[in-house]
Amino acid sequence: MASLDRVKVLVLGDSGVGKSSLVHLLCQNQVLGNPSWTVGCSVDVRVQDYKEGTPEEKTYYIELWDVGGSLGSASSIKSTRAVFYNSVNGIMLVHDLTNKKSSQNLYRWSLEALNKDSSPTGVIVSNGEYDREQFAENSVPLLLIGTKFDQIAETKRNEVLTRTTFLSEDFNAEEINLDCTNPRYLAAGTSNAVKLSRFFDKVIEKRYFTRDPTQMAGFTDRKRFNFKSLHYD
Repeated sequence: MASLDRVKVLVLGDSGVGKSSLVHLLCQNQVLGNPSWTVGCSVDVRVQDYKEGTPEEKTYYIELWDVGGSLGSASSIKSTRAVFYNSVNGIMLVHDLTNKKSSQNLYRWSLEALNKDSSPTGVIVSNGEYDREQFAENSVPLLLIGTKFDQIAETKRNEVLTRTTFLSEDFNAEEINLDCTNPRYLAAGTSNAVKLSRFFDKVIEKRYFTRDPTQMAGFTDRKRFNFKSLHYD
């Protein structure tokens, strides 16, 4: 196969939310039978047809970087993890829909990646209003993915989906909710599949077709992101 242009997409979120299962499903179109903890970073590749069905259609490689670890890791581990945040073209923020804490921690994961040369601890406070305009400055495309959708009790579903809507608004990102053990959630033609393709096309667009794209390496010269409050009780 001829060499293809490629983009780098981080897959971030707490340990145990299902990042490895998600990446395997996206890249292999198969359910991961026995997922294990990711140590360091695991990389898999997906083929994406940019602007499929149009005269501009072109095939690209999407490198999905599944970053392991937890926000409670020692500073030395965080420093090691920071090397994975260089030259990133997009970020998938993954949370467990049955675990509210994993959703809250996405704010800190995003801060760790986008402000990779500074500590994310202490930036979240419990009062004040969230300033969405700060995150609007971010030029790196984001996609919010909620896992374990099948495990949400019917009586809790509206509450959980309302929470994810707040998250997607805060991150200025589309959201996908799914069960990584069921490929039908990403079947061709579904709204999830459309959102996923749209996200990857946006990542490619920013990397190869934006006149002066701002990559992750340039974020040290930009305004720091500071989430002032969360939409959680």
